[in-house]
Amino acid sequence: MADIQIFEGALDKGLEGVVACSTAVSSIQDATLSYRGFTIEDLAANSTFEETVFLLWNNRLPKAPELESFKKQLAAEYTLAPAFIQVLKTIPTKNVHPMAWLRTAVSLMAHWDGEANDNSNEANLRKGIKLVAKMGTLVAAFEAIRNGKEPVAPKSDKSIAWNFMYMLKGGVEPKADHVKIFDTCLILHADHELNCSAFATRVTTSSLSDLYSAIVSAIGALKGPLHGGANEQVMIMLKRIGTIEKAQAFVKDALSAKEKVMGIGHRVYKNGDPRAALLRKISDKLTADKGEHHWYQMSTLIDDTMYKEKGLMPNVDFYSATVYYSMDIPIDIYTPIFAVSRISGWVAHAMEQYANNRIYRPRGKWTGKTGQKWSPAASRQ
Repeated sequence: MADIQIFEGALDKGLEGVVACSTAVSSIQDATLSYRGFTIEDLAANSTFEETVFLLWNNRLPKAPELESFKKQLAAEYTLAPAFIQVLKTIPTKNVHPMAWLRTAVSLMAHWDGEANDNSNEANLRKGIKLVAKMGTLVAAFEAIRNGKEPVAPKSDKSIAWNFMYMLKGGVEPKADHVKIFDTCLILHADHELNCSAFATRVTTSSLSDLYSAIVSAIGALKGPLHGGANEQVMIMLKRIGTIEKAQAFVKDALSAKEKVMGIGHRVYKNGDPRAALLRKISDKLTADKGEHHWYQMSTLIDDTMYKEKGLMPNVDFYSATVYYSMDIPIDIYTPIFAVSRISGWVAHAMEQYANNRIYRPRGKWTGKTGQKWSPAASRQ
């Protein structure tokens, strides 16, 4: 009974405040998010997504020759094999969420990888490169296939951000400023301490399952509207509100009905999400440039009203929605974009877990009946 009492006292719904592992991948301290000790503001201003991936995986920034070599390794894995594309075309796309399709596509990747079950660090690094390099290609392929078009092949001399926008738009060369903004978005979404999908990655990894299985687990977690799916819900919410005049009333009605306002509030950040602050500036510029500044104005009105009424501030999903919308990215592709970036952090967490592993096995607080006794079916009342 003593053990049960100790266990019951440790219960924390949603594991809030529970330290589940040691990690050196990323950290949240008050309103500061850091990757390997570098603040997100520093990286967003000066780094590239490829360099950030190297940092997450190697615990240091690369030297110039190392960065060039790493970029070439990624570029060599951009493309999808023709036979693999043919199988992708057989996955239904009608009435299917892109994240469900992506989950299946990543699972299929294991069947094209002879090292899928090799959990050595060297093999996992090679698999990680394939996953980061191909994630954007897969999402762009989904958009093409569901519209009855052939997927556009990526260009090996271009970045992940450039290629994604190029392939997504059917082979139209993207605007340079959009590529830079999208690359920044990839950096901002690359990792976020022990979030739901990172934890899902580590839980699956802890059983010593393969890296592809761990990433499929992560995609399943990211798909949910309380995690990665929140960004598309923000844009759906804004379009439903429709006008600036209706925005404040919408918030007050939602608060009165005790309904959640998507993209507002965060379990960890109490003084504001630093990624949201950076994306707010980008949203301001992009929506104005597109002649649709009202999306930004509606967002800031909701943002300010929620802070005034409830003391809640926006998270990364809130302003990323209008940023992507201003670049003409389909709304249901927002969460897959999250995966295009977060795959870098998932792989970092998986490799860290493999290196210092113990299988996750928490306990559950018993709330059911006790002392039950079996009786024959005929005598049961």
